[in-house]
Amino acid sequence: MEFSFNVYNKMAPTGIVLALTRLLPTSARPVIVCIGSDLAIGDSLGPICGTLLGKKQCTDLFVYGTLKKTITAKEIKYMNEFLHETHPGSPVIAIDAAVGDAGDIGLIKLTNTGVRPGLGANKKLGKIGDIGIMGIVAERSVFNYSLLNLTRLNLVYRMADIVAEAISDYAAKAFSNTCGEVAV
Repeated sequence: MEFSFNVYNKMAPTGIVLALTRLLPTSARPVIVCIGSDLAIGDSLGPICGTLLGKKQCTDLFVYGTLKKTITAKEIKYMNEFLHETHPGSPVIAIDAAVGDAGDIGLIKLTNTGVRPGLGANKKLGKIGDIGIMGIVAERSVFNYSLLNLTRLNLVYRMADIVAEAISDYAAKAFSNTCGEVAV
């Protein structure tokens, strides 16, 4: 199952909340894994989103991956094991930047299959997450890394802000608006 929301659609945060409500069981509080690096603007969607989620007042979620402590695609195999041991039974929402067709730039896609970090750079790494949130930040090309460096920060930040707002709203509605953030 896949849902897509345009970054310029004012209803995107509400749509993401509805999609999360449909994709996640409300009994277990999800764990958020924000993947990416602050070394390339186009790859910083995850860490920016993690940082914004850490600043939200009433999320009460475990958030891994921020600008201060990034989680890159290379660390995914370790993160999967860590998450299953540390948060057994909790669904994992993985957030990452992605490349796609030129017409897809600016889309935020949610899937019930998690994400495969590094796929756009032809890396064969493992899957992470039960739910995947991907922001299409650049066009798929042979020169993906250089395109990620040429991505507009405004687009990436706007996507991260929308995703963080939606996850915060989802948590507030699904878990009775309990305060006390935990950001790692």
